[in-house]
Amino acid sequence: MTNNTTCKFALPILLLLLAPGGLSAQYFYGQVTDVKEIPLPGATVVWAGTTIGARSDDKGEFGIPLPADTTRKPVYLVALFGGARDTFAIDDFSAYWALAMSAAVTLQEVTVRDENTGAYISVLQPIKTEIINRNELRKAACCDLAGCFETQSSVQPQTTNILTNAKELRILGLSGVYNQVLVDGLPLIQGLSYTYGTGTLPGSMVENIWVVKGANSVVQGYEGMVGQITVFPREGGTAEPFTADLLVNSFGEKHLNAAVSVKKTKWNNYLALHTSQPGGKWDRDDDTFLDLPLLTRYSMYNKWRYRKENEDGWSAFIGARYVDEKRNGGQKTFDPETGRGSTAAYGQAVAFRQPELFTKTGYRFDANRKISLLASGFRQVQDSWFGVLHYQGRQNSAYANLQYELFWGKNRQHDLKTGISYRHLRLDEDITFSSDTLPRSFAGAYRREENIPGVFAESVFNFPAAKLTVITGLRADRHNTFGWYATPRVMLRYQPRPNTDLRASIGTGWRTVNLFSENINLLTGGRDIVFAEALRPERALNMGLNATQKWTLGATQFTATADLYHTRFQNQFFPDYDTDPGKAIIANYTGPSVSNGFQAELSAAINRRADLRAAYNFLDVWRRPNGEKVLLPFNARHRVLGVASLHSPEPLWQFDLNLHWYGRQRLPDTRQNPEAYRLPDFSNSFALVGMQYTHTFKRGLEIFGGCENVFDFRQKRPILSWENPFGPYFDTSFAWGPTRGREFYVGVRVRWKESFKGKM
Repeated sequence: MTNNTTCKFALPILLLLLAPGGLSAQYFYGQVTDVKEIPLPGATVVWAGTTIGARSDDKGEFGIPLPADTTRKPVYLVALFGGARDTFAIDDFSAYWALAMSAAVTLQEVTVRDENTGAYISVLQPIKTEIINRNELRKAACCDLAGCFETQSSVQPQTTNILTNAKELRILGLSGVYNQVLVDGLPLIQGLSYTYGTGTLPGSMVENIWVVKGANSVVQGYEGMVGQITVFPREGGTAEPFTADLLVNSFGEKHLNAAVSVKKTKWNNYLALHTSQPGGKWDRDDDTFLDLPLLTRYSMYNKWRYRKENEDGWSAFIGARYVDEKRNGGQKTFDPETGRGSTAAYGQAVAFRQPELFTKTGYRFDANRKISLLASGFRQVQDSWFGVLHYQGRQNSAYANLQYELFWGKNRQHDLKTGISYRHLRLDEDITFSSDTLPRSFAGAYRREENIPGVFAESVFNFPAAKLTVITGLRADRHNTFGWYATPRVMLRYQPRPNTDLRASIGTGWRTVNLFSENINLLTGGRDIVFAEALRPERALNMGLNATQKWTLGATQFTATADLYHTRFQNQFFPDYDTDPGKAIIANYTGPSVSNGFQAELSAAINRRADLRAAYNFLDVWRRPNGEKVLLPFNARHRVLGVASLHSPEPLWQFDLNLHWYGRQRLPDTRQNPEAYRLPDFSNSFALVGMQYTHTFKRGLEIFGGCENVFDFRQKRPILSWENPFGPYFDTSFAWGPTRGREFYVGVRVRWKESFKGKM
């Protein structure tokens, strides 16, 4: 086992896993109105064919326990008021529905309206889950996955390297390697794909994004140490038959997406194509280096689904994705065709190809039992030049998860998932130098192979009288080099009232380090790499508390939430850049390393015409080498987010505005550098403002335009020692703010909403 703490923690979880329990009902929320949208107090709502019911309050709002079987949709809800009786088909229990009753008893005259804003906290999930849907993704350009969080406060996109414009998704102020990114429930961003993986998923093919902070489910793995981001791509059963969008920005970059959706009786298919084309050569700082690389990308995503997972019998989906990408940057005079490895100009040239296959196959025996197999595999071949450094990487990855799910107890009140998993990774990396301009010693071949079988169990227990839900999970995995690791986690949810949620979580996680792909700055700069010792897996304990309160005041629906999280590492890795200015020392760090995070957020949806959100984040991320507390660099201790969306009641026009304010950030120590290459200890604070206008026409046509970084704030000349890119002090890792400045963009979207129907 990893340590005594983990073993002590695992014992009570095992007892909880084996303990019997009943599941208290979770709630479905909505409001009953008449055809003029006037609230109807005292209306009765009942799930059809059951005695489960509720009565609306003086504002027409209600919270009704969910039906016993939430997997079969739609479920019919009967509303009664006076002499009127209407029936509504409900297919999304996490949404807040406005039910407009008619005077007649016919479904044709009933209006059902989904009142969800673009981003909301699910009332259905026991774990606090922030859901970002397509309404939210329309508020910004969202060219790729990193751009999908421009209006969010829980996830922070962070540029990790200026030359390559590589980005990661941070949660709780910690590197993106500590949260798990899943696509369709499968971990497809790992190893080599981590460096540029968030950029290869276009926002246009995303249906929903689920964000969980802190400890989460153990079913998908052991790596989600501070959170989990799950991306659900669009599907043939729900997407429009044809969609296309084009975006062009003021730097000359072009992004084009097109998708076709086909729906049959038992089969559906979704095919999406994407390309990004480079813009011009921009150097607004006059430091001879491009402000952004020239990006060329082609990708294809295709997914076939057979039957729905909530139907008895067999169901399956199988898909494939292919990405071909090139990023060329560096000095303006660099020619990627002839200048690779030359000292005439510093050049950065990255090219990779990544084919993927993924599938999920399941068999549902009945309403209480099902078994499913998730599997995926991908290969990435990468060839990169950073100045005179030549990096070649080849990775083969495979993942499989076989799980059995059982609902049991009164009204299927207990949920148990148990199964086995297997991971394989083979990573071959070769580093050579075309010139000995610097005495760097880390050229060579790096080989690594991981085989990790695992077993897991996760249970959900609800206690009706106490209004308490308890989720317990435990998994054990055996690494072929490092041996056995246990990963226990517990999540609690307490609902004192229908609109109040109190949650707590605690759990451990661990991961192995992918040195070069996760620390690309080691390759782009002039430092030598010194391996002081072999790296061991990183391990951490995370604890969290959060509270959510919803209420209605007049025509405005409010949601307030507050989060408090503490993460403590038992072993952590980050290159030591401070000890020697010419070296990056690679070693394990077992001293105190802590992240404390607090977030408060208030959102308001006003009469279907405006959505407002304000959030504040405080992050205290530090370690204590040699007994002295040192803040981790590139983390703003204070962040503020403001988002406003004004729109017409029906889809016609929409104006979106967002404001980000970042407090100052500690920068790496450069006091040992020559005076010309020294930086201040802290960055400046800064604010960014973005805005967008969207206009919707008939027949599925939409035009939009906007501006990011309206006031053109830029971190000027962020590259250290840019005058001597082949010298020992050249460093591209000092990005603490935007470097590309103001960006205008315009775009058009096409949506053909007519359905293709047929039988197969």
